[in-house]
Amino acid sequence: MNFSEAFKQTSLLCQYSPNGEYLASCILFRLIIRDASSMQINQVYQCVDAIQYIEWASDSRFILCGMFKRGVVQVWSLERPEWNCKIDQGASGLQTVQFTPDSRHIMTSCDFHIRITLWSLINKSVSYFKYPKRANPGVDFSNNGELLALAERRDCKDFISIFDCSNWSLLSHFETSTSDLSGIKWSSSRNIIAVWDSLLQYKFCLYDLNGSLLQSFIAYDNALGIKTVQWSPSGQFLAIGSYDQKLRLLNHLTGQCIIAFNHSLSKSDKLSPVIYQEIENKPSYIRDVPLDSDLSTQWEVITNPVDVAMVTANHDQANPKLGIGLVVFSADNRYVATRNDNMPTAVWVWNIVELKLCSVMLYLDCVRCFAWNPRTDQLAVCCGTNRVFCGIQLVVFPCKFLLNLNLILLL
Repeated sequence: MNFSEAFKQTSLLCQYSPNGEYLASCILFRLIIRDASSMQINQVYQCVDAIQYIEWASDSRFILCGMFKRGVVQVWSLERPEWNCKIDQGASGLQTVQFTPDSRHIMTSCDFHIRITLWSLINKSVSYFKYPKRANPGVDFSNNGELLALAERRDCKDFISIFDCSNWSLLSHFETSTSDLSGIKWSSSRNIIAVWDSLLQYKFCLYDLNGSLLQSFIAYDNALGIKTVQWSPSGQFLAIGSYDQKLRLLNHLTGQCIIAFNHSLSKSDKLSPVIYQEIENKPSYIRDVPLDSDLSTQWEVITNPVDVAMVTANHDQANPKLGIGLVVFSADNRYVATRNDNMPTAVWVWNIVELKLCSVMLYLDCVRCFAWNPRTDQLAVCCGTNRVFCGIQLVVFPCKFLLNLNLILLL
């Protein structure tokens, strides 16, 4: 594999444009745009302060820079370098910033999430959304970009407002049955909204555009509840990862649980999965190895029973390292990969067609993130080192930098 020369950047701000033609990186207050094929510099933009966040518009014609400490957003055009836009939140502060799907509006939220502001790059108009609820996520666009769902909190009750993104008019407004809404997420294929309660109560609901409750699901009571929710690419399944270390698959029509995957390895399993373990190749004499070199590793196929490295969760602290914290479906909807946060070195791959555990990969380092190749059933895994694993194949980068999720999403 060939590598380009190393380019200087700060705060791990490096991102390809959606069309794959440009690469944006930041050095303090400078935004550098490079040609993705030749790595030649196309444009250099100067911001008013150190850049803390960047985001491309979906059409790759604009890019924004967020400076949260100053409460300022600057927007730059690649087609017209002389054009620029500056958004100053003033004393209200800047908490989050993002492009809307049409790439011509920008949404910002102020400190304490008091309100959400919609800024137009076309006619310079400004609109406000009142009573937003701080959730993860509390704002979500439909898959086609035509609708916006906004979680709200009014009179100690949870509500959802649906807006038409063509003119930002209110289509519907309804109350949810949650006690403390924690997140909302549109279906991948239908106009259905998934809503789930806070981690103190396990409750999951499906609503249509009119606010009718389609299905409700409660797995258990009196324990920490939902941690991760993910729709499958086809919209047929919902994967819910919870603090009881189980991944539950729900049917999108009935809302019923199809199966609950338990993250444990038992010798009594009839269909034993393939278990790969990364083994470090230690040299005979440590003095023969240069100090700046990386020790090589290899993979071994092992059999049950296997002791997976576990981390003891501290239940006295908020957000304990426990439960299913990462869930990613493959592009063809056939597999789903998970990470149990109290087993941070293991990646579990489940076969959705056969409803069974397919394989388990045990790494030497804690798994930071992983992503599926959008064209093949190949999983890329990053452990925060200079190595990226494509399945069990290893790609070693000629640097000591910690790799983040942006690098994996380029597949």
